[in-house]
Amino acid sequence: MTILTLTTDFGYKDHFVGALKGAIFSELENATIVDVSHSINPFNIQECAYILKNSYKTFPKGTIHIVGVDAELTKENEHIITYVDGHYFISANNGVVCLITSEIKPDNIVSINIPDTKDGSFPTYDVFVKAACHLVRGGKMEVVGKPFNDLNTFKDFVPQLTDGGNTIIGNIVYIDNYGNVVSNIQKKLFDAYRNGRDYEVRVRGKVLKQIFNKYSDIINYEIDKNYRKGPGDLLALFNSSLFLELAIYKSNLTTVGGASTLLGLDYRDTITINFL
Repeated sequence: MTILTLTTDFGYKDHFVGALKGAIFSELENATIVDVSHSINPFNIQECAYILKNSYKTFPKGTIHIVGVDAELTKENEHIITYVDGHYFISANNGVVCLITSEIKPDNIVSINIPDTKDGSFPTYDVFVKAACHLVRGGKMEVVGKPFNDLNTFKDFVPQLTDGGNTIIGNIVYIDNYGNVVSNIQKKLFDAYRNGRDYEVRVRGKVLKQIFNKYSDIINYEIDKNYRKGPGDLLALFNSSLFLELAIYKSNLTTVGGASTLLGLDYRDTITINFL
């Protein structure tokens, strides 16, 4: 059984997601389709890559991932299939593959060349579905594509080291459903430069002296409930993907708000770690 995943910025108001699934089932009646996300912010390559990079590894080897973000064909945005880490990614050459494979070299890449496909405004439907179904049937990448080695890079949002390695300046790359803000600062970078020193995390005038491993670590159960930190308080942690994240404990964007709204944080804003 080969799994097909879908990651797009289509949302659910329009017909696009349903049309994609209908096209797949028309070719593969017993297809197994998993929605990773259809709520990527429009054309947000960094957000798309973050979600895929942290989810694809949980799927079995051989899974085919259709990426419908910024997918319209141009001379500088070719349609490609990338085989890396035992997985297939069908996408446009818009930098998303470069971000997903930043730490792993792809085994094979081809530019998609399927005769009689429509060059229109819905390439995820017209092109990517056909390529994916070909792979599910056991077809080779080389049958539907030509060798390709000109991946577009996406170099934004690399954490900056300043003051002789005493400061890390990162950017917000993702805001989740709870309003938690995720930076591009990974734990391995933090550990490499900490050297046992104390530190502080600074953002929007707030200073945090501790980074936790899980959300509930903010609660000190040795302190009386009336005096200890808990729901509504700001914390920093290395999340399940080991990126530095800022959160409001037990936040709710629709009621009390989250770190993004309460601190006025948005995509690309900076977070700083100072080693003391």
